[in-house]
Amino acid sequence: MSFSRKVAFFVTAILCLLSLVNCGYQLRGKGKFWPPGMKRVMVPVFKNSSGRYELDLKLTSAVVNELVARTGVVIVSDRSQAQGLLSGEILSFSVQPIAFNSAGAAVRFKIVITTSVVFTDLENQRVLFSDSHFVYTEEYDIPEGVDFETMETQAIERAAEKYARQLVVNLLEGF
Repeated sequence: MSFSRKVAFFVTAILCLLSLVNCGYQLRGKGKFWPPGMKRVMVPVFKNSSGRYELDLKLTSAVVNELVARTGVVIVSDRSQAQGLLSGEILSFSVQPIAFNSAGAAVRFKIVITTSVVFTDLENQRVLFSDSHFVYTEEYDIPEGVDFETMETQAIERAAEKYARQLVVNLLEGF
């Protein structure tokens, strides 16, 4: 690529980026929906109706970490000290094979986590966010020579972090 083509490409890229800034385009996750006075939130361990061992602990921990990182709230364990309550229930968890090798063995799987989540403003006794069917999916591969349980455990940990990120963005944006 010649120098003049590189410069033209660079200038075009910059102009495109500048047009996005000026056209009203906005990124998700800016937190316009979060109540400004909400500083102390209680997040009880999610109820686990899925039967998947320790999924409640992994999801709750990931949600707490993401909530603190994105909002700066303090997590409290006493409801009387909380301004907000984020409660959840894991309704279902499944792992489904979605791709197979030539021998017919499953090599790619999909995790589906379905939850019910409610975020309540305790001071005003008002539900700020509610989703009775909040679904998160994550796909992962099983490389040859690696056992299924190890890869599934790692995939669940990644899914918990991404689930938490998606949930907190929804809380911040009011989706």
